[in-house]
Formats: sequence, C-alpha cells, structure tokens
Amino acid sequence: MNKCCRLRKSRDNWKQKAVDRAELIREMRKKINRMSSKIISLEATLKKRITGLSIENGNLQAICKTRNDGNIICLQEAAFIRALCVILTTSAILSFRAVSRILSLLSNLGVISFNWTPHFTSIINWTLRAGMANLWNVTPCIDPWVAILDCSIGIGTRKALVVLRVSLIALQKKGGAIGLDDCECIGIEIAHSWNGSSVETSLNKIFEKAGKPLAILKDKGSDLKKGVVLWRQNQDAGEVWVIDDIGHETANALKAEYAKTTAFKKFIEIIHKGAGQLRQTSLAFVIPPKIRTKGRFQGITKVAKWASETLKFIGGQGRAKTNSDIGQIRQAFSGLTKLSPFLKKFISTCTIVSEFQKLLKNKGLNQATYREGKQIIETLPKRSKVRKRLENWLDRVLSIQCRLGIGQTPLIVSSDVIESLFGKFKIIIQRNPMAELNRLIYVIPLLCGNHTLSDIERDIKQVSHYELQKTLQNEIPTTLRVARQQYRMGVPKSGNIPMLKTG
Repeated sequence: MNKCCRLRKSRDNWKQKAVDRAELIREMRKKINRMSSKIISLEATLKKRITGLSIENGNLQAICKTRNDGNIICLQEAAFIRALCVILTTSAILSFRAVSRILSLLSNLGVISFNWTPHFTSIINWTLRAGMANLWNVTPCIDPWVAILDCSIGIGTRKALVVLRVSLIALQKKGGAIGLDDCECIGIEIAHSWNGSSVETSLNKIFEKAGKPLAILKDKGSDLKKGVVLWRQNQDAGEVWVIDDIGHETANALKAEYAKTTAFKKFIEIIHKGAGQLRQTSLAFVIPPKIRTKGRFQGITKVAKWASETLKFIGGQGRAKTNSDIGQIRQAFSGLTKLSPFLKKFISTCTIVSEFQKLLKNKGLNQATYREGKQIIETLPKRSKVRKRLENWLDRVLSIQCRLGIGQTPLIVSSDVIESLFGKFKIIIQRNPMAELNRLIYVIPLLCGNHTLSDIERDIKQVSHYELQKTLQNEIPTTLRVARQQYRMGVPKSGNIPMLKTG
C-alpha cells in the first residue's frame, strides 16, 4: 500500500469516529433533556407531598397536645397486662387458664377495660421469661448470707436441686420465722437422681455466679452431705460452715428413741387400722394425720397431738352406748387405751420437741436462744436419746455461730422455707395432666422474694421468646408427655423438648 492509500484510509477512519462521537453526544443530550424534565416533574410532586405532610404533622401535633397517643396507650396497657398475669399466677397461685378466664370475665362485666385478653399459652411464656431473667440476674452479694439447699421429692421421673439465698439479718429483721419473701432463688438444676458428684457439679456452677455463702443449711440427706463435702474440699471453702436443719435433726432424734420400740410399732398399727375403718364413714373427721412411710418422724408431733385429743375423747370408765360415736371410735382404735403409759411419755416428748423447734425456727440460734433451748430439753429424762442428740446439736451449731464472728445475730437453723417453696410449686405443677418436672421449673424464682409489676415487666423484656425456647431446648430434658406424643407420631426420641410455638 502506497502512502496516498494509507492517508486516505486514516482519513476515512477519523471521519467515522467523528460521526460516531457526534451521534453519541446527540443521544446523551436527548437523555439529559428527558431526565431533566422528569426531575422537574418529580420535584414539583415532592414539594406538594412535603406541603401535605407538613399540614398533616401540624394536625397530629395539635391532637397530641389534647390527648395521649393511642399507640402509646396500647403499648402501656399490653405491658401492664403481661405483668399482671404473671403476678396473679405466682402470688395468687392461679392456673394459667384461670388467669385468662378471670380477666375475660372482669372485662365482660365492665370491672376492667382492657382492649384484649391474653391466651393462657402466652401467660405461660411470659411467666417463664420472667423467671429465667431472675436466674440470669443472680450476682454476688456483699452482705453475709446463708445458702439453703434441698432436693425436691421425685415429681415424675426427676428431682430438682434448688438453692436459696437468705440474708443473715433476715431473721432478726423480720422478728420471726423467715418466709419466701425473704429469700432469693439463685440456682435450679434438674436430674433423674442426685449423688455427691452431681451435687458438687451443680454447686460449683451456682456459687461461681452467686458467690460463696457464709454457711450452708441443709437436711441430713447423704447426697447433699457428700456433695457439700466434695465442694468444700475442691473449692478450698473450709470457712463455709455446714448446718444441719433443726427439723430433720429432731426427727432423727425421735426416730432413734422410738422407731424400734414395740409400743410405737403397735401404736402405728392401731392408727392405720382405725383410719381404714373410719375413712368412708361419718366419723372420718376423727382419723389421724396421714403418716408417710418415708420421713415419718417429720410430722410425728401432729400424730402425738391427735393421740392426746383422741384419748381424752374416748377415755373414761364404763361401756359406751350401742352405736354411739364413742363406741365406734373405741372399736376402730381398739387397744389404743392400753398404750396409755407409752403414749403419755411419747406425747410429752413430742410436745417438748415441738416447743424446742418453735423457739429456734422463730428466733434462730445465739447465746440467748441456746440457753432457752437448753432449759426446754432439760425437762426430758437424762437418759433420753432425744435429749442427748439435741444437746449435741445445740453445742455444735452454737460453736459455728461463734466462729462466724457475727456477735449475737441469730443464725438461721431451719430449712422449712424451702419445703414451703416445694409445696407451693407442687400446687402449680399438679394442675398438669401428667405431673412432672418440666419447663415450669422456671416459675420457682418468681415464688421467692417480692416482685412488683415494674420488676416483672422489666424481666419479661430482658428475655426474648427465642432465647426462652432455645434455653428450654438445651436445659430441660424431654418430658414423659412429649416422649409419649413423639412415640405415637413415630418421631425418634430426643434428649430435649422440641421448640414450642408462640402462644
């Protein structure tokens, strides 16, 4: 290609590029013009919209000055209803269904003016969220405190280990026996059975979060005893003293004195036989208090009181009239009067023990109550096993009270409060079709202490429904009821409960 051809080709390429560039510029100018017209149109529309919103905002502000905003009222009402439902469940010990029905009835009667009534499943979830928040909020306590721990009786296939925290000055401040209002639940653990190792593991977890107590109050169960011993050894907590509950101590003392005696065995046989004869009759009011096979001597003082009253009622010389009440009672409890010498001694011992327990449960143990307790049990015979055991217990626990360096502050020696907690919880749990330890275990923290509506409202907000379901799935084993449903549906058995739908 010669030089002229190359110049001609270069000129043609330049002309084509110039034409393409000119067309692109024309298209861009057209596009810019179209976009400009759209922007002008949108700007005018937005100005009109802004003007309209400004007018609407002014009207809303004027309305808010004269009355509260409706949405805010609804939110406040919803929070109040949630807290009220939880308080009714835990303080009035109403069932979840009953709370929903009561609120609905009061609303229909015009007593209250709620816009809505919650479903009972929602009330369950709110209660569990509040209880879970209480456990999450446990922190070390600066004031000296005593830990009260016990295992519940078997409910279903499981038992619960519960630990309560009680301030050392609670007894002195209240001026009487402590109640659930004076306690704080700091730990709950569920297991099929408890032994020393499992108790130690749970105590490590609970006291790591709540701090070390000044003393531990428990019953004389072997599982708790071994678990506390292991915890003290591994945590080097020798300064944490262990106190045996006065109720269990007196029960063991009475058991050592009377359990193997022929007269006591005969006495139990007579009242069992007589109760069976009178239970379905018009004289059923005479039958004695129920005697448990396990822990029989825990409530034996009530049986002694019944024996004293019954002997006075059926006593006296001569025959009773035919078909009279006294005659039927004498026949049912035949042989009871022959045990009068034994019963006199037994009733006297139980009365003294009851007075001794009442003193220490209401006033605690210090130098003053130690002397009063000594005077009470000195009325028992010197050879009495009950007297010897209670004197040894007094000396041992007084030594602990002195070593704590708390002066004359009375030491709490009764774990009746935790038994009361279990009794209250059983009322709630037994409303279920199959009574067993399940997710309702998180109600227990709300049964202790004083909780206001604002406290409950704050606790509910702290734990979300998702966090509740996740914790239940990880912490609560599968209940028998859920396992039965899974079995019927052919679902493989799992270790935890399934995620539940929101109520």
